Amino acid sequence: MIDVTNLNFNYQGSRHQVFSDFSLHLEPGRIYGLLGKNGTGKSTLLYLISGLLRPRSGKVTVDGRESRLRQPELLQEMFIVPEEYAMADMSFEAFADMMRAFYPHFSEDMLQKCLADFEMPARPNLKELSMGQKKKVYMSFAIATGTRLLMMDEPTNGLDIPSKALFRKVVANYMEDDRTLIISTHQVHDIEALLDHVVIIDQSRVLLNSSIADLSRRFAFRYLPPQEMDDSVLYAEPSLQGNAVIMPRGDGEETQVDLELLFNAAIDGKITNE
Repeated sequence: MIDVTNLNFNYQGSRHQVFSDFSLHLEPGRIYGLLGKNGTGKSTLLYLISGLLRPRSGKVTVDGRESRLRQPELLQEMFIVPEEYAMADMSFEAFADMMRAFYPHFSEDMLQKCLADFEMPARPNLKELSMGQKKKVYMSFAIATGTRLLMMDEPTNGLDIPSKALFRKVVANYMEDDRTLIISTHQVHDIEALLDHVVIIDQSRVLLNSSIADLSRRFAFRYLPPQEMDDSVLYAEPSLQGNAVIMPRGDGEETQVDLELLFNAAIDGKITNE
């Protein structure tokens, strides 16, 4: 369980307030998509949850522990994959030994399964990897740690189209029910099939915090020709197939949630929490 309460944060030397009296509650055992415009603080929020940044005031707690204290017992149960990073200047075996020593639930078997599914060798040379290959190896380690909380910041950046499909396969295959995953991304189409919950933020406001199941119950996502547009349409965008629309579902057939359309509707204030 993650609780962000009355959070205030700005970077040292900057007057820009990234978060002002910001609060958010996340339940365990879900795969969250954290969405927002550039500069809304998505990455910053992940770093605050992980304890890599500390709030100016307010609290961020994970399972009842304040993340800013960076207690080893909490750090052993969380792992963050940042958007950009450099692989450790050591061998694969030494890096694996370091992970194994710190994370009590680390699984060598899981590591090898993830590497295989990412079409990577069992013992890659960390010094000779491309950006995309580094992401595959690092995400394999992330999943293998077995932490209760896993956070990924723009995990599909740097991956080609086949590798994005492999990423979805790995997450779908190896995310256990009692584990929480938070994915911060702009590439909504890369992850929409994985998510069971969506959080959309805009500066210090939570515009939407809803499960995919609830969104499917509330709304229908369809294409309508211009002559069928009426007052029941909550939000619409023109497309080659007609108007892409969000409308109340009513008794109609369940439709797949269009995350990009949903995001734009939330930013525009047309879709909110109930």
